[in-house]
Amino acid sequence: MTDVPAVILCECFARDGLQHEPGVVPAAAKAAMLERIAGCGFRRIEITSFAHPKYIPQFADAEAVLAAVRPRPGVLFKATCPNPAAVKRAQEARARGRGPEEISFLVSASEGHTRKNLRRSRAEQWENVEEMARLAGADFTQVGTVSVAFDCPFDGPVPAERVLEDARRFQSLGVTRIALGDTIGSATPPRVRALVGLLRDALPEATFIAHFHDSRGTGLANCVAALEAGLRHFDTALGGTGGHPAGIAYGEGFTGNVCTEDLATLLEAMGVDTGLDLDRLRAAGLAAEALLGRPLHARTLRMGEAAHV
Repeated sequence: MTDVPAVILCECFARDGLQHEPGVVPAAAKAAMLERIAGCGFRRIEITSFAHPKYIPQFADAEAVLAAVRPRPGVLFKATCPNPAAVKRAQEARARGRGPEEISFLVSASEGHTRKNLRRSRAEQWENVEEMARLAGADFTQVGTVSVAFDCPFDGPVPAERVLEDARRFQSLGVTRIALGDTIGSATPPRVRALVGLLRDALPEATFIAHFHDSRGTGLANCVAALEAGLRHFDTALGGTGGHPAGIAYGEGFTGNVCTEDLATLLEAMGVDTGLDLDRLRAAGLAAEALLGRPLHARTLRMGEAAHV
């Protein structure tokens, strides 16, 4: 895996996609799915979370899943770390021989979402992030996620300057991979182009990642807008799974991530290289449906060979 594709998709099914599933998927089944996903040609794969099992039982098996999935040259397996204790778990897993290559931290760009989602103030969360970045040091590739980068369900529209402020703060900590979270799926292509343009002009050394939700059916359009504005990294999930839970007050129903199968098919039709094997990707999408026991949201999965046209 020496040739770098024009666009890199990070497959998030095994973490973001499963986080709010009502049933716990066995570690062996997760590992089998992750091996299938890796076989599609992904360069970045979200493998697990080191969240406390009391709060998210789905990832009580984080270390077991990591141990069961073999590392691959050129592939970064990413684990979410919500607090300093999680970073220490990632380091301990690495010391035992199989930790993640990449870890991610989260801040919310609004005070309201920070207090509702993280149960602390933005100032307190930034203290957490600073400690996590210090602890991680050079052990991992670090990713900083700015949640509610466009709109907050509690505070309303988020100023682009606030997102830039958070991105600058991440960069000051040495975190130069920065994901932009459209947490409630309210972004539009013009807003995406404007925000991405502002950030790339101000921080040309940073690598920005689009993490868009498809709550309003605009996920693919927003990805194309981000691509046109210069982004080359996108977070997606098989079948459009994941996102925040629909049951919470601001869920508004469907909240999934951008669907991997559909975005990869669109990019191929546009002549944009993703480095992915689309036949294997669609097989992985069918395996994800079988694992969860229900049809998911990939439109191109129903088209078979016609999806290539």
